[in-house]
Amino acid sequence: MAQQDAFSRLIEALKVLPNVGPKTAQRMAYQLLQNNRDGALFLQQALADALSAVQHCRWCNTLCEGEVCALCSDTHRRSDVLMIVHHPVDVASMEAAHCHDGLYFVLMGMVNPTQGMDLKNIAIAPLVERLKHSHINEIIIATNFTAEGDATAYVLHQLLKDLPYKITRLARGMPLGGELEYVDAGTLAQAVYERRHLNQDN
Repeated sequence: MAQQDAFSRLIEALKVLPNVGPKTAQRMAYQLLQNNRDGALFLQQALADALSAVQHCRWCNTLCEGEVCALCSDTHRRSDVLMIVHHPVDVASMEAAHCHDGLYFVLMGMVNPTQGMDLKNIAIAPLVERLKHSHINEIIIATNFTAEGDATAYVLHQLLKDLPYKITRLARGMPLGGELEYVDAGTLAQAVYERRHLNQDN
């Protein structure tokens, strides 16, 4: 089988980005090579630097430079409340809404058995390890209100329900099918303030 030429390999590489199909990747490739080679070189160097420097925070599992992220290192944050989210972008959304002054744990994925997304898709072992070395009183399950988010919330509740934590989830003021990344700050804050107690659902 003949090896792809460099331009075709660039298009294939760009297709790894979310929501980028063949046509969009092709347009990006033409734009970078035809009109913005300096930008392409900057992108290449920035990506290489990020791959070298960025890793997972030892405590919350988000992406950061160094062993522990800035939020986990902040001594002014509440250490007794832990919010569990899907992705680092969800942390950014919560911080922009100014509605949570505790700590976070980032699952880096979600569960959906119908799509082959099982427990291997989320960072269960690091979460368990995180809980062993903390003084958490409340765990807020802040997963999306989608099929994947509901499945992930169910798995987390089953895992944590017999442990000595108050377990809550964001209020249903969140739109059905809503992802934290796209919800406005006011709605997000209200969902946090009106979160419901999952331990009482049994």
